[in-house]
Amino acid sequence: MRGLCMGLATLIQFSLPVNHFTISWMHSVEKIPWQETYSIQGDRIIAESARIEGAGAGMDFPDDAVWHKEGYWTYHPHLPPLKKLRLTRSHFTMGYNLCWDGHCKTFTELLGPAPDGTVVELFACPTGTFKTAAPASLKPPASQACTEK
Repeated sequence: MRGLCMGLATLIQFSLPVNHFTISWMHSVEKIPWQETYSIQGDRIIAESARIEGAGAGMDFPDDAVWHKEGYWTYHPHLPPLKKLRLTRSHFTMGYNLCWDGHCKTFTELLGPAPDGTVVELFACPTGTFKTAAPASLKPPASQACTEK
């Protein structure tokens, strides 16, 4: 089975046996929540959908985005299959969240604190090949809401 690996500076931290996951964050200027959902197909990460509450400061959504009366836009990102998804951590933002199978954790909870500008790489990998984080240790407290959609 394939899963999701998460690493820093080419050092793999762990793998999760998942086929779908969501990355969410708050835009540093607009303070608008952003979510992107991905699937793992073979050795690639596929962008499935995106959800945002507005645009601005470099955050434009495509013409085919659909408005929902609940107050957000959804669309299908026009990206080719990705070998790696690279995300840069910044002290100017609240940070990224990784959601899977009803669980959500911040990158800091998953990987620990990191210097500004640290790049996190997400990529498809065989599960069990690397140190796998125990699902129980990654389970959020009951009070933590998961934003996975």
